Amino acid sequence: MIIANARVVTRDDVFTGSLSVDGEHIAEIWPGPTAALGAEDWEGDYLLPGLVELHTDNLEKHLMPRPKVSWPVLPAILAHDAQVATAGITTVLDALSVGDIDTDSVRIQMLEACSEGLRTAAQAGVLRADHLLHIRLELAEENLVEMFAPFLDDERLRLVSLMDHTPGQRQWTDIGHYRTYVTGKRGWSEEKVESMLDRLLERQERYVNANRAAVVAQCTRRALPVPLATHDDTTTDHVAEGVAEGVSISEFPTTLAAARAARAHGLGIIMGAPNVVRGGSHSGNVSAAELARHDLLDVLSSDYVPASLLHAAFLLQAQGFSLPKAIATVSHNPARMIGLSDRGEIAPGLRADLVRVRMMGGVPVVLAAWKAGRRIV
Repeated sequence: MIIANARVVTRDDVFTGSLSVDGEHIAEIWPGPTAALGAEDWEGDYLLPGLVELHTDNLEKHLMPRPKVSWPVLPAILAHDAQVATAGITTVLDALSVGDIDTDSVRIQMLEACSEGLRTAAQAGVLRADHLLHIRLELAEENLVEMFAPFLDDERLRLVSLMDHTPGQRQWTDIGHYRTYVTGKRGWSEEKVESMLDRLLERQERYVNANRAAVVAQCTRRALPVPLATHDDTTTDHVAEGVAEGVSISEFPTTLAAARAARAHGLGIIMGAPNVVRGGSHSGNVSAAELARHDLLDVLSSDYVPASLLHAAFLLQAQGFSLPKAIATVSHNPARMIGLSDRGEIAPGLRADLVRVRMMGGVPVVLAAWKAGRRIV
C-alpha cells in the first residue's frame, strides 16, 4: 500500500507527504508527492498512528444496555470491538473489574465470561482491534485475592490498577455527585443508596489494607512484573503510598495537588478524554484541560466513550499542546507506558497501525483504519 498527499503526523512534526507499507510494517515515509503507480490519494486528510486505549469499560454498556437488561456476551464483545475500531483505536486494554461496590453488578457476574469471550473471539480472528487486559482491582472486595489469581498468568495482562470507590473519598469526595452517578448509571433507588453507605464503609475498613498488600505482592512477584496504577489519587499521601508500592502510573488524579505530586515522583499521568470533550469532570474533580495547561497530562483514556479519544486529542491543542504532542497522548505514550514498542507512531519499521482522519466542523472523523497493514474499518 502506498498513501499519497496525506498530512502525516509523526512524533515531532506534521507535513504533507507519502507513506508506503510493506506487509505488516511501515516501510518508508517522505515529504512531498509520490510518482508511484497505484498510490492512494488522501486529499490532505490526516495520517495518524492507530490509537492505543489503556482504560475503557465500554464493554459494560453493551453487556447491560439498560439497567437490569443483560445482553449475550459474544454479541456484546463484537459490538464493543466494532465501536472501538471505528473510533480509530487499534490496540485496546479492556478494563475488567475484579470486584465491585455492588454484589449484583454486571462486573462481578460477567467477569469470567467476558475474559473467556474476548479470548475466544480473538482466537477465532473476528476482532478488529488488538484486545489486551487492564485488570481493575476493587480493594474493598472480600474475595479479591482469589478472584484476581487466575489473571496473574494471563498473557494478555498489561496493566493492573488499585481502586477504592468507597463514597466519601477519592473520586467520590462529594457524596452528592456519588448519588447522582449511582441513581443514574446503576439505577439505584435513594433507599438503596442510604442502605449501602454504611455497608461500603465497613467493607473498606475490613478489607482494603490487607487486599492492597496482597495484590501488590502478587504483581511484583510475577515473572514479568505488570505495571501498577493507582486510581483517583486525591492527596499527596495517596501518591506517596503508591510510589512506596512501586506504582508507575497515576490514573485519573482528582486534584491538581495529586497530579503535581505524581509528576514530582515520575509517575505517568492518565486523564479521561470525556473530561476534555465535556469541559470538566462529571464527578466535580479537576479538569483534564487544567492539568494539560500545567503540562501534567501524559495519556488520554476514552473511559466510557470510545469516540472521545481522538476528539479530545485534537482539543488539547487549545491547551498549548502541539498536534504531535497531542496525538502522542493517545498513541506513543500509552503504548510505551505498558511496554509496547512496536506501535504508537508513524515511523519506518513499526507496525502499520494507521488511521485516516478528516476534519468536519472542528471534529475529527475516522474514515478508515488499518491494523498491522490490514484494513479493519
